[in-house]
Amino acid sequence: MLKLTQKFDLHRDVVFDILRKEASVCRVKEYSEAVDTCILNIECDGSILYSWKGVTGTTRIGKFDSNTKQNKLLYTFDKQVCVSSCSLNKEETLLAVSLAQNTRGEERLKPISKCLTLLIEIHPINNTKVLKAVDCRVKVQFLHQETDRKSVLESHLLLFTEDGYVDLYHVLLSKQEGYRVVMANPERLSKTAERIVEDFCWVQWDGHTQRMYYLTLKEKFLLRCVQFYPNQNCETVVELVLEMPANSFRTVKFVDLGFDHYHVEKPGQDLVRMQVFTNRTGSMCVCYSQPLKDRQELIYTVVLVQKDCSKKFRVSLGSDGSPQKSSQLHPLFIPVGYYVLVYLQGYFLHCINSRQQEMLCHSLFLPGPDANLGLQFQAADITVLHAEEQSSSCLLDLGSGRIHIAELSPAYLLQILRSDTRSGCPSSKTDPQRLAALHCLLVYMGNDPNLELKVIEWLCDNVNPLESFDQIQEFILASLYRIGYQKSLSLDKVLPYSSVSEKMVVPACLLEVPGVFCTTELHIQPVFKGKARSLQGFWSDLQWNTERTKYLDTVPNPRYRTSQIQADWDKLRSERRPSSHMNHMEENTKKVLSMVDTWCLDKKLVPLFQEEDHQQRMFIGLTVDKLREHLNRHLPRLGKKKIDSLVVNYVAKLLELIRRVLESVWLKHKLGPRVLCLTRQGSPAEWSVFHFMFRILESTMGLCLPLPPGYHTLFAVFAVRCLPHQTFLQYIDHGFLQLTETFVSRLMTDLDNSDANERLKFSILKRLPEPMVQRICHMWDHPVSSASISRDYVRTLLEKQNKNKGFAFTGRDKPGFRPEFLPLTYLAKTLSDIEAQAPNPFEEQENVDARFVEETALMQTLILLGFEKK
Repeated sequence: MLKLTQKFDLHRDVVFDILRKEASVCRVKEYSEAVDTCILNIECDGSILYSWKGVTGTTRIGKFDSNTKQNKLLYTFDKQVCVSSCSLNKEETLLAVSLAQNTRGEERLKPISKCLTLLIEIHPINNTKVLKAVDCRVKVQFLHQETDRKSVLESHLLLFTEDGYVDLYHVLLSKQEGYRVVMANPERLSKTAERIVEDFCWVQWDGHTQRMYYLTLKEKFLLRCVQFYPNQNCETVVELVLEMPANSFRTVKFVDLGFDHYHVEKPGQDLVRMQVFTNRTGSMCVCYSQPLKDRQELIYTVVLVQKDCSKKFRVSLGSDGSPQKSSQLHPLFIPVGYYVLVYLQGYFLHCINSRQQEMLCHSLFLPGPDANLGLQFQAADITVLHAEEQSSSCLLDLGSGRIHIAELSPAYLLQILRSDTRSGCPSSKTDPQRLAALHCLLVYMGNDPNLELKVIEWLCDNVNPLESFDQIQEFILASLYRIGYQKSLSLDKVLPYSSVSEKMVVPACLLEVPGVFCTTELHIQPVFKGKARSLQGFWSDLQWNTERTKYLDTVPNPRYRTSQIQADWDKLRSERRPSSHMNHMEENTKKVLSMVDTWCLDKKLVPLFQEEDHQQRMFIGLTVDKLREHLNRHLPRLGKKKIDSLVVNYVAKLLELIRRVLESVWLKHKLGPRVLCLTRQGSPAEWSVFHFMFRILESTMGLCLPLPPGYHTLFAVFAVRCLPHQTFLQYIDHGFLQLTETFVSRLMTDLDNSDANERLKFSILKRLPEPMVQRICHMWDHPVSSASISRDYVRTLLEKQNKNKGFAFTGRDKPGFRPEFLPLTYLAKTLSDIEAQAPNPFEEQENVDARFVEETALMQTLILLGFEKK
């Protein structure tokens, strides 16, 4: 499920270097058994602090620079000590350490205490200041903040104690002799400490954002976040009440505050695991788990602050007698982009979609043997590190000292799509798993064109819709959704995401996923405080997203449904005369097609966008209009200009997406220009393309989405070549084939007048609207077409001649033609008299030969009287 890339190896990157230096100093060849190296902390810039015990009987602290891949010795103690916490300031002038009392050796630190906290000058090595000597664990962490005050030498140090309080030390520094950096007034350091937290039972540090989350218990558990600003000030910016059992924390928990190799949790103390994850787009997730003692069941909760909801999941662990007791099992929470992976090795893997959390089917759940992250080490030894890159996480295996960058594996997700559900084998996947994998590939990873091509290949190999959802509809909506969510997180609940929400009745298998039970609590009511109300950036985005979610939860149908425009589309199609509304639609269409033209300048493989398809142009304009109206109503903060750009881009992407899919299919089946020849019968490859185009048409009709101009013409060409004529006509009658003027014109001219083709042409003419028939007839070289041209010409001339006499020539429209008729000589004379004043509408400047009209009229008369056969 995860693609792991090794970023750091303690043995390769550090131990080898230490051994080389130790050997050169001590003039010996190998000291591998004597070097005991362990990772202490990872600073927000990626620097890794570590300690080792060398052959000289001392403990040393070093730093590995992840950018330069160089090691640097920071400090050497004159004896072996147990470093339980360590932090280095940004300027690398101060080192803070907490030393645990070594009760296993004969030597003890004096005065005797469980923990001694020191602040050491290391530029160069000079004074050491004792900050605390207490009987509880102490964690140290320097603030790493950007500041413009380069002339001021100052560092800020946080001390977290197991007694449940946090102190902030403001350390003033001064330069001596031009290069020595020392503490100014070190004797007053403890007096300037500022207590920022009085009581906590759980605390987490986020170095990349300089935030501290802590949990306090009064009547209920209250989660607070303290933001540290570049001006060295800090304040509580958000508070959130969490529903947790009162005895959740028997001891204080430190998260992301380094690694204490000398503290071991007692059995039964670690009842709850909890972590907070944020994303720069304005999302915040609080995850915690709680195993149940009396049942083989695990409960974990994911609080989505930006969604104003809490999701509680209950997973059965089975009763097969696992060697681990359920009360000792805790899952890993791994953030990867906007997904949260909940992993319990050997039991399950739950990939939770925090953007679309309403339905379980959009989150991937893998039970039992399928729950494999691809880790080469035990999950119990893994620590999840906050990565600066939002699309990945870092996993630290403390046992081996290796750090891996963890990303979702597209190969694994493609394997889920390709698994055969009909085989009945244990590795086959269900529709909900396929749906979740498809959305992850298209929305989260969809910017990779090669990956999109592989998904299109899967669609080609699986054309027929799956049992519970239409994969082509999902492909279209998920791909379009991607361009929206990248613009603004508030679009999550407004843009269409899945065709499942369009269904009148959602299949039961998409509502319930076997193995996991979910309950949702709405309105968790986070409280934003202080400067967070006026800040730009993360807190502003989070507050806006939360408030927008609350609003959208109160209005009916906040998510745009593409099928809602069906009634407007039917009404627009019924309009015969141009109107201002239709002109407005045309302006929308011009914006969309001009944008598509800029993307497709060199992409002419598939003959699309090469004709004027009036109906599709109106449909495109209507889609733009209705989506713009919806976004303006629900998200006015985005502004009309941004919304207009977003909507035009959205519809243009739809048309370009269809073109890209067809181009992929075209290349797969190696089609050439011959496919447009109407006189050739369709090949098996062309039949496959026709079937795929039919599925696209069926899917877009179900969603009420427009197609690129030229699509219906191309589809009709494939249809007339691949289908029997009778089936072809049934496709027209059932609304799947739309006869465009371009296609019918080619059909009339390219096909010969064999009996079968003649019957087909007559059948098509019957199904065309009268204005199109009049335009098409003159293109067909056939006696019936000539007769039609002549009748229309005569009727037009006589109507104009007699319009002032109170009657019109309507003989053609009468169902029964009387045997009495005007003498042909009078007719020919009349036509000759008015011919010059009424130019033929079919021949712009040329006149119709009166003799030709006379002969045609005579022939028609003989036919009507029964003297001639047609």
